[in-house]
Amino acid sequence: MDIADKINLIKNSPTEEIVTESELLDLLDKENHPKHYIGLEMSGPLHLGSLFMTGNKINDFIKAGVKTQIYLADWHSFINNKLGGNWDNINTLSEYYEHAFKFFCPGVNIVRSTQLYEDTDYWMNLIKFCKKINFNRILRCLTIMGRSEKENLDFSQYLYPSMQAVDIKTLDLDIVHSGTDQRKIHMLVREVFPKLGWKVPVSIHHHIISGLSVPDAHSNDSQNPKSFTKMSKSQPDKSIFINDSEEIIHKKIKKTKIVSKEVVNNPVIEYAKYIIFHGNDELTIDRPPKFGGSLSFDNYSELEQEYRDGKIHPEDLKNSVAIKLNSMIDPIRKHLSDYEKLLQ
Repeated sequence: MDIADKINLIKNSPTEEIVTESELLDLLDKENHPKHYIGLEMSGPLHLGSLFMTGNKINDFIKAGVKTQIYLADWHSFINNKLGGNWDNINTLSEYYEHAFKFFCPGVNIVRSTQLYEDTDYWMNLIKFCKKINFNRILRCLTIMGRSEKENLDFSQYLYPSMQAVDIKTLDLDIVHSGTDQRKIHMLVREVFPKLGWKVPVSIHHHIISGLSVPDAHSNDSQNPKSFTKMSKSQPDKSIFINDSEEIIHKKIKKTKIVSKEVVNNPVIEYAKYIIFHGNDELTIDRPPKFGGSLSFDNYSELEQEYRDGKIHPEDLKNSVAIKLNSMIDPIRKHLSDYEKLLQ
């Protein structure tokens, strides 16, 4: 595979940003198999965003010849009080995540933060990193862990951003990959690593999929008006989990209100764009003949145009997307059924 093809795979949706593309081009020119990672907290069952969006992008990297790894951040989950800060539950859920991603992303390497922190060099590098930043700089990064500087945090939580940065150094990475919500830590890495003479990796950020809701028209959050619509384990009614039954997925999507002809802030058509059509799949809109009969689409742009033109009713879109998502989720749902006890 030539470099242009690799670049196209890496830029493939849901990628939204590469920092920088020229650095990526230079990296691929020098390294046939650069080292990649994406880090995940263990906070609850996997959903469309955490498994499908993340996993599809990892698979793009694998096809491009990149050495991919998923970093299961068990220490970070503990520090951030995920699962109530219960270490046993975090460890158990880590096992569940490992089974899921090994099935969804054949060939990916799985690493846990526990494995890194046994090395005393890690802690020396953490101190070196911390000596290059001040407390206010850390406060600006707290959003990467879903926190704000106004919260009353314990001291360990202020170490979280620096630990995440030093994880990147310790893993000797060429490419750091995340959702757009982790961008701030990668920019901190780009700012501090050169001061220490450490390798600066290319940063790649992918789209964060919305939950089954639309933004509140009266929201005062002008900085991030869609932040509350992110698919999240903390909002189970607005998330599609991999362990949800076929019936539950249909019910969740059916009760979602979407506007006819409107594709902005429409989570259902967003799932078609980023999940269904990621692998050049096909979507059929099933309708009886009296309503125009069924329509089949093999690309997202045609589906979007037909919906914008009012040729697809919102209820038909919701029903067809639910059917298609269930067919895509079913193999991984069946595989993980043997590990359901890990979620209890």
